[in-house]
Amino acid sequence: MSIEIQGINKFFDNFQALHDIDLTIPDGQLTALLGPSGSGKTTLLRIIAGLETPQQGKILFSGRDVTQLHVRDRRVGFVFQHYALFRHMTVAQNVAFGLDVLPRKERPNKPEIRKRVKELLEMVQLDHLANRYPAQLSGGQKQRIALARAMAMRPEILLLDEPFGALDAKVRKDLRRWLRSLHDELHFTSVFVTHDQEEALELSDQVVVMSNGRIEQVDSPLELYARPDSRFVFEFLGQVNVLSGKISEGTIRQGDAWVRLPEGCENDDAQLYLRPHEVRLTQEPTEHAHLPFRIEAISLIGAEVRVELKPDGWDCEELWEVGISHTEFNARRPQRGDRCYAVPDVGHLFCEHVGEPRTLEWR
Repeated sequence: MSIEIQGINKFFDNFQALHDIDLTIPDGQLTALLGPSGSGKTTLLRIIAGLETPQQGKILFSGRDVTQLHVRDRRVGFVFQHYALFRHMTVAQNVAFGLDVLPRKERPNKPEIRKRVKELLEMVQLDHLANRYPAQLSGGQKQRIALARAMAMRPEILLLDEPFGALDAKVRKDLRRWLRSLHDELHFTSVFVTHDQEEALELSDQVVVMSNGRIEQVDSPLELYARPDSRFVFEFLGQVNVLSGKISEGTIRQGDAWVRLPEGCENDDAQLYLRPHEVRLTQEPTEHAHLPFRIEAISLIGAEVRVELKPDGWDCEELWEVGISHTEFNARRPQRGDRCYAVPDVGHLFCEHVGEPRTLEWR
């Protein structure tokens, strides 16, 4: 079932939480609402669910206006961050709860409810825990039970609010893979809220980046990372190094640091954005870059070595970060305090008077 959001505005007293939100969520896709705290993503999710009512705008499910429809009539499953399981009920009773409280005319008979609960617990791979209580479960198991309970009502849309936020890193990663696999198997329309960039890019088909109650960009994870539309999106999607200065004679300068730009870059105030993996470290400057640093810290944990750099002899308050391979690190053995130079291979230029960023290559 597709979701179409048209001109949604939401106020809480004098505070406007959402500003003219227009968004299409395709049928059968997994969509992430990504943004920092206060960006409006949870408010938008609750409006889709029917838990909040907008002052202006419409919500359509496959073309049907549900804006004024009560939450119980929307056929939406909602999974909360903190599970909201009933402590005095067993796992099976928690999953069955929504079915048990349906009006008599809509309620399945008891054998049908037991059958559906058993199928759902098998689906989330927890049928062996049917008679346990929530206090006896791990965080990951509780989240799976919350998901099974939401799906017991056979919703046409599944909404998840920070579904992995209360879990530790390894469980969160395992549960992400499991949810993606389940979604691919059942093909329901899903929308989840997160502030975790890695989670959004890894799990979703479409990412909606939000800031201050507005949509900044809607794209696939690959397009979003490769071609951010704004400085906010670029900075929000992970670590970034920034060289701010004036472009003059094809060169952007910040104090004694400079990078020579490819042809076509005109005089303007600008910022050159460089992701850690788009920068190399050298012992000497090159003909197209003079970016001197001192190594501030080295972290060997992870797939690559993360090197933090402090600008040396030029005015920049922020540390830079560069990723190098373990092979390169073992060959060079850089140490804290060593002088080195950063050399960009790819950069993203934001000019003051040009709307679209420009991707540059020096390779």
